[in-house]
Amino acid sequence: MKNRINFEDALKLYEKDIFELGTLADAKRQELHGKKTYFNINRHINPTNICADVCKFCAYSANRKNPNPYTMSHEEILEIVKEVDSHGAKEIHIVSAHNPNVPIEWYLGIFKKIKDAYPHLHIKALTAAEVDFLSRHHGLTYDEVLDLMVENGVDSMPGGGAEIFDEKVRDFICKGKVTSDQWFEIHRKWHERGKKSNVTMLFGHIESRENRIDHMMRIRDLQDKTGGFNCFIPLVYQTENNYLKIDKPVTANEILKTMAISRLVLDNVPNLKAYWVTSTVNLALVAQEFGANDLDGTIEKESINSAAGAKSANGVQLEDFTALIRNSGFIPVERDSLYNEIKVW
Repeated sequence: MKNRINFEDALKLYEKDIFELGTLADAKRQELHGKKTYFNINRHINPTNICADVCKFCAYSANRKNPNPYTMSHEEILEIVKEVDSHGAKEIHIVSAHNPNVPIEWYLGIFKKIKDAYPHLHIKALTAAEVDFLSRHHGLTYDEVLDLMVENGVDSMPGGGAEIFDEKVRDFICKGKVTSDQWFEIHRKWHERGKKSNVTMLFGHIESRENRIDHMMRIRDLQDKTGGFNCFIPLVYQTENNYLKIDKPVTANEILKTMAISRLVLDNVPNLKAYWVTSTVNLALVAQEFGANDLDGTIEKESINSAAGAKSANGVQLEDFTALIRNSGFIPVERDSLYNEIKVW
C-alpha cells in the first residue's frame, strides 16, 4: 500500500499536538464511516473465574486478591441468555478464565445449547488464550479446538489474550499464557475458516510506546494476509486489585493519542472501538473525535474489568447510550456482530 505509515513515523506521531493528531484520525474515521458510531445490544457472560494462569494484570481470576471462586452451570448460563434475549440482545459474548477442573464439554457444550434454543443470537466466544489453554489441557490441536467451536455454534472470536505482543513484556505480565506467535496462529486459522475476529491491545501498564506500535504493525501484517479482523480494541489497563502495582492510571491524553495513532496505522482494519468499559463512557465519547467509530454496546453486566476498578458492572441503558452518542454530535447506529447495520437511532 502506498504512503503507508512505517514504524518510525508511527512512533513520531506521539510527539504531535493532541488536537492535530485528533484531526488526522478524525479525517480517516470520516472517510471510512462519516459521523456514524456503531454499537450493539449485547451481554457479556463470564462463566468461571477459576484460572490455571496467573496474569499479573488480572483482578478477575480467583486468587488471593479475589478469593471468591465460581463456576456457573449450563442451566445458569441459559437462564441469563433467556433473560437478555427478551431484552432484544443480538450478541452473547462469552469469555472465561482457564478452568482446569471442568471437562471440555462444559466449555463447548453451552454454545450448542444456546444456538439450538436461540439460533438468531450471535455467539462471540473463546479468546485465543482460551483456545490455547483448551488445546494444551485436553491434548487437542488448535485446528481440532477451532473445528469444535464451529461445530458447536461459535460465530466469531473476541480479541482477548493479545495483551502486548512483545514477548519480554508478556513474560513479565502473563508468563505461561498463549504466546504472541500462537495468538496469531490461532486467529489466522480462524480466518482461514471464513470466520471473523477482533483484536485487542492492553496498554497503560509497563509497556512502551514502541511496544504499542510494534503491536499494531503485527496486526496490520496478518490483516494484509487474511482480512479477518473486524475491529481493533485498545483496552486501558485498570490499576486496582492486581499484582502489577502500577500507581497511576495512564492519562486521558495518552489514551486519546493511542486511539488516534491506531486509526492511522491500522489502515486495513475497518473499525476502531473505544471500549467504554475500560476508558469510561465520557472518554469513549471524546474518542469519537480521535478515530473511534464503535463504542461496543450496552453489555448489561461486566465482571472482568469491573473487578479491577472499571465502573462497568451493570452496563448502560440503551436509551442513555444512544442519547450520549447523539449529544456528542454523532449518529448512533445499531449493528450486528459483523458490522451489518440494523437501525439508525
